[in-house]
Amino acid sequence: MDIIVCVKQVPDTTEVKIDPQTNTLIRQGVPSIVNPFDKNAVEAALQLKEQHGGKVTVISMGPPQAQESLKECLAMGADEAVLISDRAFGGADVLATSYTLAAAIRKIGRYDLVLCGKQAIDGDTAQVGPEIAEHLGIAQITYVAKLAVEGDNVRVEREHEDGYEILETKLPVLLSVVKSINEPRFPTIKGKMRASRTKIPVWGAADLAVDPDCIGLKGSPTQVRRIFTPPQRTQGVVIQKETARETVVELIAKLTDAKLV
Repeated sequence: MDIIVCVKQVPDTTEVKIDPQTNTLIRQGVPSIVNPFDKNAVEAALQLKEQHGGKVTVISMGPPQAQESLKECLAMGADEAVLISDRAFGGADVLATSYTLAAAIRKIGRYDLVLCGKQAIDGDTAQVGPEIAEHLGIAQITYVAKLAVEGDNVRVEREHEDGYEILETKLPVLLSVVKSINEPRFPTIKGKMRASRTKIPVWGAADLAVDPDCIGLKGSPTQVRRIFTPPQRTQGVVIQKETARETVVELIAKLTDAKLV
């Protein structure tokens, strides 16, 4: 089974700050990590490889330093990694990003399964995975909490607000996974040594069959205008009287004064 996992390097959300002058994220000096949902996708791929054999290839689109995240995935047990990096890809929104990643997947060639995390913790859009599937013209299932493959059949439990949906489809398919699907393994010393020796290929726009008008800022129909910290909610008023009746009377009086009733 040939599995491709899409991962993203993101800023550690515990260290994120916003520049009050520009209302943009301050990335300088902020540590970067593998997007947590994507580590669950890597773990799911490794478990399938252990069950069925095959190869796990991890890809990421980002700046040169994203190689660090790819090496972490290699240390976990992934077989190969590819970095998609080019200034031409800068400023890409979810549509341009998914278009570029889909082009990289086509260049890799054979695949049975494409795995993504549910969403990235920096953008929280949950759109890139499904859009990759659309570009590739393959089936997709999102919010996957359990996964089993038998032959060319895939059976999943899809997380839902009211429970789970049981879905089946045929390979190839793209799945985006939630954190409850597994607990990602820690990289081993042997894995870290192998990853440190691995030279990760870097593909630019010239290496992919992409339309220049569909990548980067030029290929992005949406742009982030401003990022800001939401205002803190004020603490609510606690009304506690001798009796329930007195409490209700006081509540109605306050709502009336505030012109809410």
